[in-house]
Amino acid sequence: MPVTVAEVQEVARVLPRASEAYVRGRLKFRVGRIVFLSFSKDGETMGFGFPKDWRAALVESEPDKFSLPGEADMRYHWVHVRLDAIDAEEMRDLVENAWAMCAPKFLVEEYAAEQGYR
Repeated sequence: MPVTVAEVQEVARVLPRASEAYVRGRLKFRVGRIVFLSFSKDGETMGFGFPKDWRAALVESEPDKFSLPGEADMRYHWVHVRLDAIDAEEMRDLVENAWAMCAPKFLVEEYAAEQGYR
């Protein structure tokens, strides 16, 4: 079943130090000043933090689901995903991993322990 922006918000809002904001009509989630999630204005696509070294492989493995950002955003650790192409479990994994890239390490470890990930 496709994921909605509201479902992503439920997951992202409870992550430690995550904050939600609208910037130029687009919903974004940040830790401090670092954006880890962003949605297209129509809510069909979610941009998320992802290691630069692995993004080409991710996009090539499932091009119907994932896409590279526009040229201006290629300098960032960033990939796009179509929300109608992922389920709730995959969404949670993408959101939590994007958050973990920019959250302080001790917070990531505490969160993982609370969730029973380790």
